[in-house]
Amino acid sequence: MTSPHLPKVAGIQPAVSSNSSTTAAASSAAAPAAPTASTTPPGPATSPASAASAADPSAQTVPPGTGSSLADRNRICDLSSLHDLTTRLVRTTSLDTALRETLRAGSALLGAPRGMIALEPGTDPGSEPSSTPGRAPERTIGLGLGRADLGQIETVPRSSAAYARILDAEAGPLDAEAAPFEVAEKDEPAETDRPYGPGNSDGPAPDDGAVLSDAPPALAPARGIACPDIAADQDLAPRHREVAARLGYAATYAVPLTTESGTRLGAAVWLYDEPGEPTPRQRELLGSYLRHATEHCARLGELARTRADMATLGEELLPSALPRVPGVSLAVRHRTGPCGGGDWYDALPLPDRAVGLAVGGVTGSGPAAVAAMGRLRASLRAYAVMEGEDPVAVLSDLELLLRLTEPSCSATALFAYAEPATRKILLAGAGHCAPLIVGPRRIEPVETAVSAPLGMLACWEAPSAEIVLREGETLLCYTDGLLHRTGHSMDRAFARLRSAAASAPRAAREDPDALVDHVLRTVLPGPLADLPDHPEDVVLLAARF
Repeated sequence: MTSPHLPKVAGIQPAVSSNSSTTAAASSAAAPAAPTASTTPPGPATSPASAASAADPSAQTVPPGTGSSLADRNRICDLSSLHDLTTRLVRTTSLDTALRETLRAGSALLGAPRGMIALEPGTDPGSEPSSTPGRAPERTIGLGLGRADLGQIETVPRSSAAYARILDAEAGPLDAEAAPFEVAEKDEPAETDRPYGPGNSDGPAPDDGAVLSDAPPALAPARGIACPDIAADQDLAPRHREVAARLGYAATYAVPLTTESGTRLGAAVWLYDEPGEPTPRQRELLGSYLRHATEHCARLGELARTRADMATLGEELLPSALPRVPGVSLAVRHRTGPCGGGDWYDALPLPDRAVGLAVGGVTGSGPAAVAAMGRLRASLRAYAVMEGEDPVAVLSDLELLLRLTEPSCSATALFAYAEPATRKILLAGAGHCAPLIVGPRRIEPVETAVSAPLGMLACWEAPSAEIVLREGETLLCYTDGLLHRTGHSMDRAFARLRSAAASAPRAAREDPDALVDHVLRTVLPGPLADLPDHPEDVVLLAARF
């Protein structure tokens, strides 16, 4: 019987798997002139070339395109690794975490266990710009390096090493002399410049002549500077070699962190425990990763600076200091959301030795809410000076102004007119949370009438409430952000606030600053107090008579 022919796929010859075909091929090769009785027809399985290949495995030819397939597989592997690393990078939401993730990714790509990033002055809003020209950036982040180690590295003279040019804030773009790992041209390929293959030394080279200079823009090599052997490099300053020996690193590789628009973020340096330098393939992968990492870090840095500017603007619109009024002690805590919130507070001395207390918030967030908050607070101060003894009139005038000048805005507000000599307080609220009385013998809210926020009704009106505090009692005013940040319903959050006030020690109840700190720590412990992306502002104002 004749053996079935295997199909051809993409020009690849089918493998010979039949024993009878192999035997027939061998007999045909041994006696080509003698006819046989075999019924097996001649074909690919019985050709002399196939017989020679079967008899001598070394004579088998490598199918065309094998080098390209191997290079493609390595390229896919590299792109998969870059995809995983960049996915972890884009999940970071702050500049600090993004920089640390960049260090970890670079360490994995280069095989360097330690590293550091030095930021340019002003890149991180948490660092102060340097006033001394040429001074190192104030913000340095390390991987596997403690603060003492980073301090020793910063003592290395900046002109002592080749890579120090990258850390210099005044250095310009790298030129050909500063980049010893410039890519080879296609007409002058080098074996060490082959990015793909089972190995750069003994593996087959791609048959298409691809080198790093032919790689797509997404895989261009990183233009860094390497010190492959610090101990043997006589051009380095003695202090550099001393620090390297003390910290136990023998080689470095530094890369500038520059965005596509030319903005310098700083520089990243990775440290090797043994002499060596990254391969062209490693530099290629690192360059592709850093191209995304620098843009991501630049966006996070710009976002952090914008948030810092918004927080500064909001703080400048609030009182720089609380007034000193005889008979009353004041304390306040204010935390702003990431986009800038519209919550405000105020305490101002009024005629007849009275004091006015105000807490409120504009709906929404962002620059518009901050600006509206500043206008409302300034207007409320003017109305309080003119008619502060009537809180309802103050809020009515504020509501009329809001409806006429800010028709698309609404706000909640609480205004209290207090007489420290008699401890009598007259207050009115517009959609605001009821204040809390905290004293040795009672912890209870002030019973105020339910009213709508300002700007919600055509004509706002609500009755005022009058209370008389006992000696040593504190009036605790707050915004709804304190309750919203707990993540519970308003009733459960208010119960939590009341319990926190009741659990305050005696010393804290006698000191408004200690009381507000205790309430904040209890109501918003740990993670709840440090939510960087929570949109709600928090205001807590305490007045002890």
